Amino acid sequence: MNVAIVGASGAVGQEFLRVLDEQNFPIDELRLFGSSRSAGRKYTFKGKEYTVKELTKNPDDFKGIDFAFTSAGAGVSREYADVITAHGALMIDNSSAFRMDEDVPLVVPEVNGADAFNAPRGVIANPNCTTIQMVVALKPLNDISPIKRVHVASYQAASGAGASAMDELVEQYRALSNGEEPKVEKFAFQLAYNVIPHIDVFTDNGYTKEEMKMFNETKKIMHAPGLDVSAMCVRVPVMRAHSEAIWIETEEPISVETAREAFSKAEGVVLMDNPAEKVYPMPLFTAGKDPVYVGRVRQDLANPRGLSFWVVGDQIKKGAALNAVQIAQYILKNK
Repeated sequence: MNVAIVGASGAVGQEFLRVLDEQNFPIDELRLFGSSRSAGRKYTFKGKEYTVKELTKNPDDFKGIDFAFTSAGAGVSREYADVITAHGALMIDNSSAFRMDEDVPLVVPEVNGADAFNAPRGVIANPNCTTIQMVVALKPLNDISPIKRVHVASYQAASGAGASAMDELVEQYRALSNGEEPKVEKFAFQLAYNVIPHIDVFTDNGYTKEEMKMFNETKKIMHAPGLDVSAMCVRVPVMRAHSEAIWIETEEPISVETAREAFSKAEGVVLMDNPAEKVYPMPLFTAGKDPVYVGRVRQDLANPRGLSFWVVGDQIKKGAALNAVQIAQYILKNK
């Protein structure tokens, strides 16, 4: 396979390189692209050095490419999609640019992998990170009894705002420990020693765009336009890996034992659920890992057809780069 990475110098772009290596993805040729600022940077992949080339409107830059993994922001994705796909490359896009377009599949392989084969524009969208880890956990329960309603509160790491945001959090702790004023640029407020109930911009209904992504994307991925979803997304002073508290209501009651068994057998899920022994997922131990981790499975005391559980996943891995690479792997395996 011939592979391109657009946005190669960013946090997700760098994770693409690591994931492609870890997954032993079959690569004959690798091309790296970035902005004028990152052009000329050099990265090593499997012992060979590659130089980042500036992304331009020349479609021949992508001639012969099979998969183009893009993570350079929605504006860049919209502007360059036709360039990237002009010679037949399949663009797997990590931005929000095309997620809700009817002619662009929004794919999480464990949930709706077959949708990847219906991409008339040559573009497949990678969902929002919080949506990805949630639907991976919802799928095994939805297979038992259709889910009618989802409430979710997310606790999102600095990594969700990019590499510079991760650096800012570290710098804030350093500054505060030295009695200095912390710099605040990537977040609405100081994140160190704080939580911020504000991710992305607010919309007219009082929800943020991040929360509305979970609302809209979950319905599309699960082919469930009638599914009710309500989200509260919070930024927390964690470096990497997002956490979610989830409450669901199903058409028929699902016992805790049945749910645990389903999670234990589900693709892409690791069940960590033994509270008596303090076994439950946490970002501290799941950062850098591939699966979605589930714990604290229990009956919802407010709903006889409800369950509540805790989900943790690495935002840069399964929430971004890994899911995109798994889409390509799914296509290669099932074509």
